[in-house]
Amino acid sequence: MKKFITLSLLTFTLITNLNANEVQNEEEEPTRFESLSKLTKVLGTVEKYYVDEIQLNEIVNKALKGLMQELDAHSSFLDKKSSKEMSIQTKGEFGGLGITVGMRDKALTVISPIDGTPAYDAGIESSDIILKIDDKATLNMTLDEAVSLMRGKPGTDIVLTVVREGESKPLPIKITRDIIKIQSVFAKKIENEDLLYLRVSSFDSKVVSGMTDAINQADYAKGIILDLRNNPGGLLSQAIGAVDIFVDEGVIVSQKGRDVNDEEKFDATVTGTLTKLPVVVLVNGGSASASEIVSGALQDHKRAVVVGEKTFGKGSVQAVLPISDDRSENIKLTIAKYYLPSGRTIQATGVTPDIIAHDGEVAKADDNAFQIKEADLKKHLEGELEKIGDKPEANEEKADDKTIVTVEKIEEDNQLNTGINILKSLIIMSK
Repeated sequence: MKKFITLSLLTFTLITNLNANEVQNEEEEPTRFESLSKLTKVLGTVEKYYVDEIQLNEIVNKALKGLMQELDAHSSFLDKKSSKEMSIQTKGEFGGLGITVGMRDKALTVISPIDGTPAYDAGIESSDIILKIDDKATLNMTLDEAVSLMRGKPGTDIVLTVVREGESKPLPIKITRDIIKIQSVFAKKIENEDLLYLRVSSFDSKVVSGMTDAINQADYAKGIILDLRNNPGGLLSQAIGAVDIFVDEGVIVSQKGRDVNDEEKFDATVTGTLTKLPVVVLVNGGSASASEIVSGALQDHKRAVVVGEKTFGKGSVQAVLPISDDRSENIKLTIAKYYLPSGRTIQATGVTPDIIAHDGEVAKADDNAFQIKEADLKKHLEGELEKIGDKPEANEEKADDKTIVTVEKIEEDNQLNTGINILKSLIIMSK
């Protein structure tokens, strides 16, 4: 009996091992040939049995689009039409809206409208979700397809239906396409303060030279407000150069691909450093990519205080790689991620400001008749005089808002006001 039990146990163990080996073999990674064979069979089956007649080339293109879309929100397949449109876009000779978009949780989301463009003037805001482009729903639409639909002949109209936080229903916004001409750097003096306000709307090829000229000309400045709000990014070289203006040593940003040992670092240089003045950087949810590199690097180097709201979180690197000999078809593929000097990544996490300040007007105390000041009384009396037609002579010229950030503008901008107050504190502490 003992022998029978022992033999039964051995037989059971042998069968169990055989079954385990079968399961293990089933879970083994298919060979490249098997994987490619499966793909070929699917393509052939669709071509042969799909309800509508469809050419093999079209099937392959759809398969490629699906593949790239499943990888991440920024990778895509560019067929001949899309590749041609991308070439036109890089030359800047196209009619557009002046809007930067991205995919967030598979929804077409506005990263930011660019200052002074049709989208900006029409009231498009950062974090708007685009539900429809004219009469076409954006659900399951690729980023490149959406961009292609929004681009068009200058002077033509388009309607974007957007979902906006705080609004009870979608908003249809009509925009007239135009040739997009962007001024990337604006420099102004803060009224009644020895502070330079530098607004960088996007990182094009002239940003570093523009910032350098502005700083050199502002010999009055004791501190700098660097406004990167609603800046969708741009050229990596310009972002590095912008940080280099303020930082004289250390890593600015690094780039890592699939191979962790294959890392490219970009360092600050003494020759590129221009100023040691205290700096405050303004950011919000529309600050992305290159603007996140600048704000994050200055934050990590303790070179600036970052004020505003958490940034968008776009820290990946895309390369356009040809898949045809004549380069008429390409793929845009994510090949690396950016890392800040501290080693943290921007991708999907963004940059968290040192000081959180929300958008909106500066909070003020309620008007009170017993708190009226002489200046307020004077304005009130001037208003009363205007009612009877007697206008007092103006003693002061109105500030030119093209070169000066006026007190009125500051009162309308809580983030800027917060940044100015912090910058004034940094100046006092640096003495």
